[in-house]
Amino acid sequence: MTAVFCTIVPPHVLDRLAQAEDPALARPARRTLERDALERTRRRLTTVLGAQAVTAAADGTPHRTIHDARHGTDLPGRKVRGEGDEPGRDATVNRAYAGLGATFELFWRAYRRDSIDGGGLPLTATVHYDRDYNNAFWNGEQMVFGDGDGEIFLDFTLPIDVIGHELTHGVTQYTANLTYFGQPGALNESMSDVFGSLIKQYTLGQTAAEADWLIGAGLLAPRVSGVALRSVKAPGTAYDDDVLGKDPQPATMADYVRTGRDNGGVHINSGIPNHAFYLAATALGGHAWERAGQIWYDVLTGGELPPQALFTDFAALTVQAARARYGDGGEEHEAVRKAWERVGVRTL
Repeated sequence: MTAVFCTIVPPHVLDRLAQAEDPALARPARRTLERDALERTRRRLTTVLGAQAVTAAADGTPHRTIHDARHGTDLPGRKVRGEGDEPGRDATVNRAYAGLGATFELFWRAYRRDSIDGGGLPLTATVHYDRDYNNAFWNGEQMVFGDGDGEIFLDFTLPIDVIGHELTHGVTQYTANLTYFGQPGALNESMSDVFGSLIKQYTLGQTAAEADWLIGAGLLAPRVSGVALRSVKAPGTAYDDDVLGKDPQPATMADYVRTGRDNGGVHINSGIPNHAFYLAATALGGHAWERAGQIWYDVLTGGELPPQALFTDFAALTVQAARARYGDGGEEHEAVRKAWERVGVRTL
């Protein structure tokens, strides 16, 4: 099992910010890029074993601990809230605690998965990481949240789907362990966007038709011309800003981006499998975590998805999973097959 350093804000966004003429915008972006590079190097040099799993029988109870870095970078920092503790005065701590709980709840109640490793892994998070830190990340062992710079990004615990997104990287780490480069890396990112969105929808009790399908809504500061970091419904439309630039995500293979940056475009081309999930989920209707989410979960955890999987590999497995769970020729099978067809990915 290889743990990778996964951030919610893509490097291409921070690179653009780092070139801004306004030092108040450029300085935090450069600092964030430097910190991310250090953390990424640390992951490569460290064998990540993860926290010790709880050995008690699965009972649907999370084991959460929130730490406060107090604007430093030593992890995990000072413990400020444990499982079952009452909320304190720090809203960031309380949001992190609630977000970890919401992620645990979706995986437990919808798929009977006991924490992100399936074996009761304790969920650890650190808030108030560094100063003006414009990111949140999963480092293979725990969640870490920056407070944002207040100019472009706000507190990274504000959107619950950001928390769910990053923790789902842990689920992927413990299951398919998708390589974080190129198409398998884009699938890795897409899994986190899909389940991050499902966690938000589950928490709000929304159907597929009611959901906004945005990743990171509420994260961008008022001065930014945009609504979120990404859109699962309409990739490429989340923002169009003088400083951030335009959302570069494609929705179909016709606009697939070939690049060596961002680990081969993992945050960019993830728009394609994201959109396929949206099309399948909305075609089926109802709660997206039930049928479409179940099919995606079956593939992610089924043991047949190779770490180097391409979009075509994943698509074919989702069609097979839909057939296996719901029957050949049923609406689930047709919805999944047609979704991949519409984004230009072969399933045969």
